[in-house]
Amino acid sequence: MDDRPPLADALAAGAVAAVLSGAPSTLHALLTGRDPLEASLAAGTLLLAGERRPARLLPAAAVAHVSLSLGWAVVLAAVLPRRHAIPAATAAGLAIAALDLGVVGRRFERIRALPLAPQVLDHVAYAVIVAVVLERRGRRAGPTPAPRSRAARRARPGPAAAA
Repeated sequence: MDDRPPLADALAAGAVAAVLSGAPSTLHALLTGRDPLEASLAAGTLLLAGERRPARLLPAAAVAHVSLSLGWAVVLAAVLPRRHAIPAATAAGLAIAALDLGVVGRRFERIRALPLAPQVLDHVAYAVIVAVVLERRGRRAGPTPAPRSRAARRARPGPAAAA
């Protein structure tokens, strides 16, 4: 039996996380007097590298952000464990940040120019939100736990026996 959440749950979790996970960098920008759209404009350069016009970068940013958010949500839904999902999601968010910001992002001037800590916090928030939404939808992400021994199954039937 496949215990992974349905694709619809992963996509829903990714959509919610895409909307909410920018809060740390947005709050940081507002508190420090920076442009709260700068991170979005920087994301737009992923698709339009030489572009400077906000009217072109913002739609490109939306496409890039939604695509990456939904894609990473599908990955997270497949790999997050059933138990201790929040700590695992935190670690996953840090790993995604390392890849997105440290490997890919460093090739893009506007992404390199963003304050790093708020961007990392956005990535961690994203992964944690995905984990929470998956849990709230009633289907925990991740691999199936190792099967119990026959003696353990006879002593206490698991959820599969009740279904």
